[in-house]
Amino acid sequence: MSEPRHNMIAYLDPEGKLDEYKKITQWLRELWINKDVTFSTPVYKSLIKELWNSANVIEVDGKELIQGHVNKLNVDVSPDILSSVLELQDDVNAQDSIPIMCTRGCLLRMKCTCDIFASQINKAGLPLRYKFLPHVLIQCISKSHAGYDMVGNDLVGLMVALVLNKPFNISKFIFANMKENLRRTGSRTSGNKFWMYPRFLQMIMNVQHPNLPKMFGALDNKEYVAPTDDKWRHNNSQSDDEEPKLQKMMKDKFGHKSDSSDSDSDSDDEGGDGGDAGATVASAPGATSASAASTTGASSVGGDA
Repeated sequence: MSEPRHNMIAYLDPEGKLDEYKKITQWLRELWINKDVTFSTPVYKSLIKELWNSANVIEVDGKELIQGHVNKLNVDVSPDILSSVLELQDDVNAQDSIPIMCTRGCLLRMKCTCDIFASQINKAGLPLRYKFLPHVLIQCISKSHAGYDMVGNDLVGLMVALVLNKPFNISKFIFANMKENLRRTGSRTSGNKFWMYPRFLQMIMNVQHPNLPKMFGALDNKEYVAPTDDKWRHNNSQSDDEEPKLQKMMKDKFGHKSDSSDSDSDSDDEGGDGGDAGATVASAPGATSASAASTTGASSVGGDA
């Protein structure tokens, strides 16, 4: 349900060493979507998974809102919130799609060699001077579930809007993709949602709940003191207590213990009300190279402990 190279950050060659991309990387560094494609933050798989699996579209004061929860706290997502957190400064009246004739005409002007009437184009069909732009959009902003070469019609529209400097509300664009994701059902996904836009959602969580626990133990505090008696948490922990669930799992798997074994296991079954809260970090920023340029993966979602 995740794509490790989705919603990454882009390497925009700040020192201008890539001569063939110098003009377009400078343009992207100065563009209003710069924070969308460059802001890096560690992303926590447990938080993203919990948010998507609890998210629903609701209406507040006549406006649509996606609301989910993490650690029993509400997380709200709307075009206004996206615009604020991502510093997009979107015009609320701007369009979030581009008419098909405009996109096709612009592709021809770019000398695209693909079938411009197809539902998607391959970035390889664009000349080198343009190819870097869809490469960045695919890996930083797209709703893609897989693949790094094909550009869907909606993303072509965003690319054309950027090239032509047309007003475009990217917050509405991202929000529409999130709403579409909430309708995902079927055997391939077992009715689960794709963990889309992990970096953007983590940025929103960091703003709305800056003290949200994300790690525990020595991962959170290098001076962490281990719990005693082979426990995994301290008695004064404020996080959820896993022990009742663990005891039930043991009972379901192994059944009731006989009287003869009680004395041997007493020390293992008592207490256990300790530890610190949070989800395990899924990934820290790393780097991966592509043919056009390098991108840094701030949001690959890996396994939890």
